[in-house]
Amino acid sequence: MRGTGKLARAFRSEESGATAVEYALIVAGISAVIIVIVGTTGTALNDSLFNKVATALVG
Repeated sequence: MRGTGKLARAFRSEESGATAVEYALIVAGISAVIIVIVGTTGTALNDSLFNKVATALVG
């Protein structure tokens, strides 16, 4: 029974798993923001710049 108590205390004091989860959540949040920005900017860029270039090349 003593070994179980030591194991439980060690498990509670170990924070590397929690830190890894926190970093994963931060990375996921930043990735979501980047995806939204690139999606919005990419569509606007495609509609304006690339279509003008394509029209100039064709015609």
